[in-house]
Amino acid sequence: MNKNLLNELYFKAFRSGNPLYLFIGINILVFLLIGLITVAGFLFGVGTSTADWISRQLSMPANLETLAYKPWTIITYMFLQRDVLHILFNLLWLYWMGMIFLDFLNKRQFIFTYLAGGITGALLYLLAYNTLPAFTGLAQNSILLGSSASVMAVVIATATLVPDFTIRLLLFGTVRLKYLAIAYFVLDIIGMGGGNPGGSIAHIGGAILGFVFIKQLNSGRDLSKILKKRSRLKVVQNKSNTRSETIHTDQETIDKILDKISKSGYDSLNKAEKEALFKASKK
Repeated sequence: MNKNLLNELYFKAFRSGNPLYLFIGINILVFLLIGLITVAGFLFGVGTSTADWISRQLSMPANLETLAYKPWTIITYMFLQRDVLHILFNLLWLYWMGMIFLDFLNKRQFIFTYLAGGITGALLYLLAYNTLPAFTGLAQNSILLGSSASVMAVVIATATLVPDFTIRLLLFGTVRLKYLAIAYFVLDIIGMGGGNPGGSIAHIGGAILGFVFIKQLNSGRDLSKILKKRSRLKVVQNKSNTRSETIHTDQETIDKILDKISKSGYDSLNKAEKEALFKASKK
Protein backbone atom coordinates (compact mmCIF):
# COMPACT_ATOMS: atom_id res chain seq x y z
CA MET A 1 0.00 0.00 0.00
CA ASN A 2 1.71 3.18 -1.18
CA LYS A 3 1.75 6.59 0.47
CA ASN A 4 -0.65 8.15 -2.02
CA LEU A 5 -3.27 5.49 -1.36
CA LEU A 6 -2.92 5.97 2.41
CA ASN A 7 -3.31 9.71 2.00
CA GLU A 8 -6.39 9.20 -0.15
CA LEU A 9 -7.97 6.86 2.41
CA TYR A 10 -7.15 9.27 5.24
CA PHE A 11 -8.68 12.20 3.35
CA LYS A 12 -11.83 10.27 2.49
CA ALA A 13 -12.36 9.07 6.06
CA PHE A 14 -11.35 12.09 8.11
CA ARG A 15 -11.26 15.15 5.83
CA SER A 16 -14.04 14.65 3.26
CA GLY A 17 -16.84 15.60 5.63
CA ASN A 18 -18.79 12.42 4.81
CA PRO A 19 -19.97 10.84 8.12
CA LEU A 20 -20.34 7.42 6.49
CA TYR A 21 -16.63 7.29 5.66
CA LEU A 22 -15.78 8.82 9.04
CA PHE A 23 -17.59 6.12 11.02
CA ILE A 24 -16.17 3.37 8.83
CA GLY A 25 -12.70 4.89 9.31
CA ILE A 26 -13.04 5.04 13.10
CA ASN A 27 -14.19 1.42 13.27
CA ILE A 28 -11.27 0.25 11.12
CA LEU A 29 -8.75 2.37 13.02
CA VAL A 30 -9.82 0.99 16.41
CA PHE A 31 -9.82 -2.57 15.04
CA LEU A 32 -6.32 -2.21 13.57
CA LEU A 33 -4.94 -0.53 16.70
CA ILE A 34 -6.11 -3.31 19.01
CA GLY A 35 -5.07 -5.95 16.46
CA LEU A 36 -1.53 -4.57 16.18
CA ILE A 37 -1.20 -4.36 19.96
CA THR A 38 -2.37 -7.98 20.21
CA VAL A 39 0.20 -9.12 17.64
CA ALA A 40 2.98 -7.15 19.37
CA GLY A 41 2.08 -8.72 22.70
CA PHE A 42 2.23 -12.18 21.18
CA LEU A 43 5.57 -11.61 19.41
CA PHE A 44 7.28 -10.19 22.51
CA GLY A 45 5.80 -12.77 24.86
CA VAL A 46 3.78 -10.40 27.02
CA GLY A 47 0.36 -11.78 26.09
CA THR A 48 -2.74 -9.81 25.17
CA SER A 49 -3.25 -7.98 28.48
CA THR A 50 -2.85 -4.49 26.96
CA ALA A 51 -5.26 -5.15 24.10
CA ASP A 52 -7.76 -6.75 26.48
CA TRP A 53 -7.51 -3.74 28.82
CA ILE A 54 -8.26 -1.33 25.95
CA SER A 55 -11.22 -3.47 24.89
CA ARG A 56 -12.60 -3.38 28.44
CA GLN A 57 -12.34 0.41 28.47
CA LEU A 58 -14.28 0.69 25.20
CA SER A 59 -16.88 -2.10 25.53
CA MET A 60 -20.05 -1.49 27.57
CA PRO A 61 -20.65 -3.65 30.65
CA ALA A 62 -24.13 -4.96 31.40
CA ASN A 63 -23.58 -4.49 35.14
CA LEU A 64 -24.91 -1.05 36.11
CA GLU A 65 -22.42 -0.52 38.95
CA THR A 66 -19.50 -1.14 36.59
CA LEU A 67 -21.10 1.06 33.94
CA ALA A 68 -21.29 3.95 36.43
CA TYR A 69 -17.47 4.06 36.38
CA LYS A 70 -17.32 3.85 32.57
CA PRO A 71 -20.27 5.91 31.23
CA TRP A 72 -18.43 6.75 27.98
CA THR A 73 -18.74 3.12 26.89
CA ILE A 74 -22.37 3.67 25.82
CA ILE A 75 -20.79 5.52 22.86
CA THR A 76 -17.41 3.84 22.42
CA TYR A 77 -18.76 0.28 22.30
CA MET A 78 -20.33 0.96 18.88
CA PHE A 79 -16.88 1.53 17.33
CA LEU A 80 -15.21 -1.61 18.74
CA GLN A 81 -14.89 -5.01 17.04
CA ARG A 82 -12.36 -7.75 17.76
CA ASP A 83 -13.34 -10.33 15.13
CA VAL A 84 -12.51 -9.96 11.42
CA LEU A 85 -15.83 -11.35 10.16
CA HIS A 86 -17.72 -9.21 12.66
CA ILE A 87 -16.23 -5.94 11.44
CA LEU A 88 -16.33 -6.99 7.77
CA PHE A 89 -20.03 -7.86 7.88
CA ASN A 90 -20.96 -4.72 9.82
CA LEU A 91 -19.01 -2.29 7.66
CA LEU A 92 -20.18 -3.78 4.37
CA TRP A 93 -23.80 -3.37 5.44
CA LEU A 94 -23.09 0.10 6.78
CA TYR A 95 -21.51 1.13 3.46
CA TRP A 96 -24.25 -0.30 1.25
CA MET A 97 -27.16 1.02 3.30
CA GLY A 98 -25.39 4.24 4.22
CA MET A 99 -24.87 5.15 0.57
CA ILE A 100 -28.59 4.72 -0.12
CA PHE A 101 -29.50 6.61 3.07
CA LEU A 102 -27.36 9.60 2.08
CA ASP A 103 -28.88 9.67 -1.40
CA PHE A 104 -32.19 10.69 0.21
CA LEU A 105 -31.35 12.29 3.55
CA ASN A 106 -28.61 14.57 4.88
CA LYS A 107 -25.42 14.04 6.85
CA ARG A 108 -26.86 15.20 10.18
CA GLN A 109 -29.68 12.66 9.89
CA PHE A 110 -27.18 9.89 9.17
CA ILE A 111 -25.05 10.81 12.20
CA PHE A 112 -28.14 10.85 14.40
CA THR A 113 -29.35 7.47 13.13
CA TYR A 114 -25.98 5.79 13.71
CA LEU A 115 -25.37 7.24 17.18
CA ALA A 116 -28.96 7.15 18.43
CA GLY A 117 -29.37 3.63 17.08
CA GLY A 118 -26.30 2.50 19.01
CA ILE A 119 -27.47 4.22 22.19
CA THR A 120 -30.99 2.79 21.90
CA GLY A 121 -29.54 -0.67 21.36
CA ALA A 122 -27.34 -0.24 24.43
CA LEU A 123 -30.26 0.91 26.59
CA LEU A 124 -32.43 -2.04 25.54
CA TYR A 125 -29.50 -4.38 26.25
CA LEU A 126 -29.09 -2.89 29.74
CA LEU A 127 -32.81 -3.12 30.41
CA ALA A 128 -32.95 -6.78 29.37
CA TYR A 129 -29.83 -7.85 31.27
CA ASN A 130 -30.92 -6.13 34.47
CA THR A 131 -34.62 -7.07 34.52
CA LEU A 132 -35.30 -10.30 32.61
CA PRO A 133 -34.74 -13.53 34.59
CA ALA A 134 -33.04 -15.20 31.62
CA PHE A 135 -30.22 -12.62 31.67
CA THR A 136 -29.90 -11.12 35.16
CA GLY A 137 -27.53 -13.89 36.25
CA LEU A 138 -25.26 -13.06 33.31
CA ALA A 139 -25.09 -9.29 33.78
CA GLN A 140 -22.06 -9.35 36.08
CA ASN A 141 -19.73 -10.68 33.40
CA SER A 142 -21.42 -9.61 30.15
CA ILE A 143 -20.25 -6.84 27.85
CA LEU A 144 -21.56 -5.30 24.64
CA LEU A 145 -19.34 -4.35 21.70
CA GLY A 146 -19.69 -3.83 17.97
CA SER A 147 -21.41 -1.46 15.58
CA SER A 148 -24.25 -3.86 14.79
CA ALA A 149 -26.99 -1.90 16.59
CA SER A 150 -25.97 1.29 14.79
CA VAL A 151 -25.81 -0.52 11.45
CA MET A 152 -29.21 -2.06 12.11
CA ALA A 153 -30.64 1.41 12.72
CA VAL A 154 -29.31 2.60 9.34
CA VAL A 155 -30.60 -0.55 7.58
CA ILE A 156 -34.11 -0.29 9.02
CA ALA A 157 -34.26 3.49 8.55
CA THR A 158 -33.32 3.12 4.89
CA ALA A 159 -35.80 0.29 4.32
CA THR A 160 -38.57 2.29 6.02
CA LEU A 161 -37.80 5.37 3.93
CA VAL A 162 -37.63 3.58 0.56
CA PRO A 163 -39.18 0.12 1.15
CA ASP A 164 -39.43 -0.76 -2.55
CA PHE A 165 -35.84 0.20 -3.38
CA THR A 166 -34.13 -2.91 -4.78
CA ILE A 167 -30.61 -4.21 -4.41
CA ARG A 168 -28.96 -7.28 -5.90
CA LEU A 169 -27.64 -9.92 -3.49
CA LEU A 170 -25.40 -12.85 -4.30
CA LEU A 171 -27.45 -16.10 -4.45
CA PHE A 172 -30.74 -14.23 -3.84
CA GLY A 173 -30.86 -11.91 -6.83
CA THR A 174 -32.88 -8.68 -6.71
CA VAL A 175 -34.45 -8.03 -3.30
CA ARG A 176 -36.58 -5.14 -2.06
CA LEU A 177 -35.25 -3.42 1.04
CA LYS A 178 -38.44 -3.99 3.02
CA TYR A 179 -38.11 -7.77 2.70
CA LEU A 180 -34.42 -7.65 3.55
CA ALA A 181 -35.13 -5.59 6.67
CA ILE A 182 -37.91 -7.93 7.80
CA ALA A 183 -35.64 -10.98 7.38
CA TYR A 184 -32.83 -9.22 9.24
CA PHE A 185 -35.17 -8.31 12.12
CA VAL A 186 -36.71 -11.79 12.37
CA LEU A 187 -33.24 -13.36 12.55
CA ASP A 188 -32.44 -11.11 15.50
CA ILE A 189 -35.66 -12.11 17.27
CA ILE A 190 -34.69 -15.77 16.83
CA GLY A 191 -31.10 -14.94 17.81
CA MET A 192 -32.16 -13.96 21.34
CA GLY A 193 -32.35 -17.66 22.13
CA GLY A 194 -28.92 -18.40 20.64
CA GLY A 195 -25.29 -17.86 21.60
CA ASN A 196 -25.31 -14.06 21.41
CA PRO A 197 -28.61 -12.88 22.91
CA GLY A 198 -27.17 -9.55 24.04
CA GLY A 199 -26.13 -8.65 20.52
CA SER A 200 -29.55 -9.58 19.14
CA ILE A 201 -31.28 -7.45 21.76
CA ALA A 202 -29.08 -4.47 20.89
CA HIS A 203 -29.87 -4.99 17.18
CA ILE A 204 -33.58 -4.84 17.95
CA GLY A 205 -33.08 -1.58 19.83
CA GLY A 206 -31.27 -0.11 16.83
CA ALA A 207 -34.02 -1.32 14.50
CA ILE A 208 -36.70 0.36 16.62
CA LEU A 209 -34.81 3.66 16.54
CA GLY A 210 -34.36 3.51 12.75
CA PHE A 211 -38.05 2.77 12.19
CA VAL A 212 -39.31 5.44 14.60
CA PHE A 213 -36.94 8.08 13.21
CA ILE A 214 -38.23 7.71 9.64
CA LYS A 215 -41.88 7.53 10.73
CA GLN A 216 -41.41 10.73 12.72
CA LEU A 217 -39.60 12.31 9.77
CA ASN A 218 -42.48 11.45 7.45
CA SER A 219 -44.80 13.13 9.96
CA GLY A 220 -42.77 16.32 9.79
CA ARG A 221 -40.70 15.82 12.97
CA ASP A 222 -36.96 15.53 12.38
CA LEU A 223 -35.48 14.08 15.57
CA SER A 224 -31.97 14.72 14.27
CA LYS A 225 -32.44 18.46 14.81
CA ILE A 226 -31.15 17.95 18.37
CA LEU A 227 -27.70 17.82 16.71
CA LYS A 228 -28.26 21.07 14.86
CA LYS A 229 -26.20 24.00 16.06
CA ARG A 230 -28.29 26.90 17.25
CA SER A 231 -27.53 30.20 15.55
CA ARG A 232 -26.74 33.25 17.62
CA LEU A 233 -29.34 36.01 17.57
CA LYS A 234 -28.47 38.69 15.02
CA VAL A 235 -30.09 41.63 13.26
CA VAL A 236 -30.78 41.14 9.55
CA GLN A 237 -32.51 43.04 6.81
CA ASN A 238 -36.16 42.42 6.00
CA LYS A 239 -35.25 40.55 2.83
CA SER A 240 -34.26 37.60 5.02
CA ASN A 241 -37.95 36.92 5.51
CA THR A 242 -38.15 35.89 1.89
CA ARG A 243 -35.23 33.52 2.46
CA SER A 244 -36.94 31.99 5.53
CA GLU A 245 -40.17 31.50 3.61
CA THR A 246 -38.24 29.81 0.79
CA ILE A 247 -36.51 27.41 3.19
CA HIS A 248 -39.83 26.60 4.87
CA THR A 249 -41.45 25.95 1.49
CA ASP A 250 -38.53 23.70 0.46
CA GLN A 251 -38.91 21.67 3.64
CA GLU A 252 -42.63 21.23 3.02
CA THR A 253 -41.85 19.98 -0.50
CA ILE A 254 -39.31 17.45 0.81
CA ASP A 255 -41.77 16.24 3.48
CA LYS A 256 -44.39 15.66 0.77
CA ILE A 257 -41.87 13.73 -1.34
CA LEU A 258 -40.86 11.56 1.63
CA ASP A 259 -44.52 10.89 2.37
CA LYS A 260 -45.03 9.85 -1.27
CA ILE A 261 -42.03 7.49 -1.05
CA SER A 262 -43.41 5.97 2.15
CA LYS A 263 -46.78 5.28 0.49
CA SER A 264 -45.83 4.39 -3.09
CA GLY A 265 -42.06 3.80 -3.17
CA TYR A 266 -39.18 5.68 -4.73
CA ASP A 267 -40.13 4.64 -8.27
CA SER A 268 -43.35 6.66 -8.00
CA LEU A 269 -41.40 9.94 -7.98
CA ASN A 270 -41.14 12.02 -11.13
CA LYS A 271 -37.86 13.48 -12.37
CA ALA A 272 -38.36 16.86 -10.68
CA GLU A 273 -39.13 15.24 -7.32
CA LYS A 274 -36.05 13.02 -7.54
CA GLU A 275 -33.87 16.03 -8.33
CA ALA A 276 -35.36 18.01 -5.42
CA LEU A 277 -34.70 15.13 -3.02
CA PHE A 278 -31.14 14.71 -4.28
CA LYS A 279 -30.38 18.43 -3.85
CA ALA A 280 -31.86 18.43 -0.35
CA SER A 281 -29.67 15.48 0.66
CA LYS A 282 -26.55 17.53 -0.14
CA LYS A 283 -27.46 20.48 2.08
